[in-house]
Amino acid sequence: MRFAVLLSVLSVLLVSDAAFAQRPSTLGMSCAQAKSVVAARGAAVLSTGRHTFERFVASPRACMPGEYAYTAYAPTRDAARCRLGYRCDPVPPIWKDNSRFGFGGGGLFDRW
Repeated sequence: MRFAVLLSVLSVLLVSDAAFAQRPSTLGMSCAQAKSVVAARGAAVLSTGRHTFERFVASPRACMPGEYAYTAYAPTRDAARCRLGYRCDPVPPIWKDNSRFGFGGGGLFDRW
């Protein structure tokens, strides 16, 4: 009896682990389908390749304080580069990296 209960509990845990491990793949969706997944959920983690994934958000407001929203693209079934929304990345302090702001590479104080 105890063995049967233990076996059923383990099988439930294994099945739920497998269900959580899978995520939708952009490669199996059209560009419109992938956009609608992100828009409907507000934020979604999608596979973008065999071993890659990305978190996409529908609005820059979904980023945490200290993060900046960058336009995010992913390959889909019908487009090599489909704009799905945004991805949130930390913004480096300006004295560490200015290249995003058009000031060239390196830090603000590198030349002094």
